[in-house]
Amino acid sequence: MKVAKAQERIRIQREGRRARVRKKIRGTADRPRLAVHRSNRYISVQLIDDSASRTIVAASTRDKELSFEGSGTTLAAAAALGQRIAALAKEHGIEKVVFDKGWYRYHGRVRALAEAAREAGLVF
Repeated sequence: MKVAKAQERIRIQREGRRARVRKKIRGTADRPRLAVHRSNRYISVQLIDDSASRTIVAASTRDKELSFEGSGTTLAAAAALGQRIAALAKEHGIEKVVFDKGWYRYHGRVRALAEAAREAGLVF
């Protein structure tokens, strides 16, 4: 019973952090939202136009284009994903984005992804 209450409290705290981040940022066609989702095994990112409610482009460490030795949970995989999403964004004529880290802390894989995307030319 105590474990269930603790898990519920953590879920509510995460939703609050996510809501705090999301109320400050909004993606448009000119400057879409770069949304990050991180699981224990994979990382995925999307460029989202919130005004039209559509995903412009998406990439994940599960994609075959990012296949390399090792796990999808490494910092190297996150950096490769950052470069991949920047390349896809440039193909669609997007250079500026708004970074949405969700409820995740800006460190580790999320930070590696963001820094790689910046180095590849995305501005945020």
